[in-house]
Amino acid sequence: VQLQASGGGLVQAGGSLRLSCAASGRAFSTYAMGWFRQALGKEREFVAAMFYSGGITYYADSMKGRFTISRDNAKNSVYLQMNSLKPEDTAVYYCAAQRPNEYYSGGATLGPRYEYWGQGTQVTVSS
Repeated sequence: VQLQASGGGLVQAGGSLRLSCAASGRAFSTYAMGWFRQALGKEREFVAAMFYSGGITYYADSMKGRFTISRDNAKNSVYLQMNSLKPEDTAVYYCAAQRPNEYYSGGATLGPRYEYWGQGTQVTVSS
């Protein structure tokens, strides 16, 4: 599976952005998908994840109520709708794909448990 993230940009605090992640390969619909981010000088952190069927989702506490993950398996895509953005949301955002057994076994929020990664898209939130 190859992943290509897009949709990042510069937005003012309080604004919204929608990130997209396009996947190649017919196996996309069998993978759980996640979003992670890494701010300059900080470690990568979990943002959100969704099971392959879309039925089970996880969010980092600081993103709950502001970010929404969704996917369209027919389009081999996963999305991250980000609302009420804050300057501390500034980071490079990455999408990643994970095998179902890793998701089942509690790996949804753990970066090392993801098998494939996109190249990242920069999100900058100005104050």
